[in-house]
Amino acid sequence: MDGLSLTREYIDIIKENPERYYEDYKKKVEEVANSNARYKGKPIPFLYQPMFFTKNDIETFSNIGKTLMSITNKVTEKYIKSPEYRKKFKYPKLLEELILVDPGYDVNIPIGRFDLFYGGEDKFKFIEVNTDGTSGMNEDNIFSRILLETESMDIMRKRYNISYFELINTWVEESLKTYSRYYKKVDKPNIAIVDFKETGITAEFETFKKAYIEKGYNAVIVDPRDLRYKDGELYYEDMRIDLIYRRIVTVEFIEKSNEIPDLIKAYKNGAVCVIGSLRSQIMHNKIIFKILHDEDTLKFLSEEERKLIKEHIPITKEFGGDEKIFKEVLSNKDKYIIKPIDSFASQGVNAGRDFSKEEWKDILVECWNENYLFQEFIDPFTRPFVQFENGELKVRDFKLNIGVYMYNEKFSGVYTRISRENIIFGREGYFSIPNMLVE
Repeated sequence: MDGLSLTREYIDIIKENPERYYEDYKKKVEEVANSNARYKGKPIPFLYQPMFFTKNDIETFSNIGKTLMSITNKVTEKYIKSPEYRKKFKYPKLLEELILVDPGYDVNIPIGRFDLFYGGEDKFKFIEVNTDGTSGMNEDNIFSRILLETESMDIMRKRYNISYFELINTWVEESLKTYSRYYKKVDKPNIAIVDFKETGITAEFETFKKAYIEKGYNAVIVDPRDLRYKDGELYYEDMRIDLIYRRIVTVEFIEKSNEIPDLIKAYKNGAVCVIGSLRSQIMHNKIIFKILHDEDTLKFLSEEERKLIKEHIPITKEFGGDEKIFKEVLSNKDKYIIKPIDSFASQGVNAGRDFSKEEWKDILVECWNENYLFQEFIDPFTRPFVQFENGELKVRDFKLNIGVYMYNEKFSGVYTRISRENIIFGREGYFSIPNMLVE
């Protein structure tokens, strides 16, 4: 039993009576539309099929995560101790200062999601590592609960034990575990979920807020510009804030730093526990894939860690400097993608094979020496999925992006996006697929 064979079995069920399942699908689309699985106020696209995983997949993800977290801790330690090594990251002065601040607890990435092209067992390639702003938990759990109650999954559940990965309450518990190790903890912290209001995923924040409150804590959703630092403590209105669940992506944190002086001062003075700390940016910034391949990084890693990097992290280099680099990427457009060193939601990511030679040249000219990276293009793995078009059943191959959640350095769940396009990890042009563990 593996994910692909389970997928084929599920599709065969749909093919037996497509009219029946189309009617059921329409009901589920309505349920999704009435749920809070939303981004920027719109329902997130949904298909009538889950992504199936087995225990073997989960063991693989756990092992990948364990090795990646070990690499993370060694690279972070090197960054903290070595001014020379820090230069590789080219961070602005403020960000470097904030990374060097002791967060007051003992984990470098309390929450993260590493994205993979995954074809089972040892067939995988990293896409990127997300730390600050890690999202998708709410939509996955909503879609999973809705899809588990479909007529098609009812048949599958009679054949197998099927469950989903609970990601909301699990994170609430793990974040509180992290806080319990904070050197200035209080017995019952007041909690703020913090992001800029124009950027934040409001529906997901509301779900986490509700979960904290149901666990007995005061919790609020706060724009960081509304925080005030006074008398050595951080406040939102009249509430002292003890624990911040940071959803601000670091690039925006730094870009808008002049708007959030109170939060920055409180952070520097250790007046509030921020989960995750700014140290998580070390692995979040896309230049990390280039740095991991550098010989002076590889030499302080173990053989297993070097193997993971050499075999599974795509070759990544800075797009600037020597004109030979420009000519190489221009002449071999189908071999490369271009991406900004620091962005989110796939902004500015382009695959050469999606453009004509002239269009590709225009993109490269615009990106040259402008803090971009070029990276080897990786063909994503695919899997067949059912779609209904005007009531008619279609089965199509979709490219897969598998996101693996790590809470406090432990495997916690999966987030899958699929698309027929080459760039499948943005916020547009993809379907979010619920994930099921089958036993």
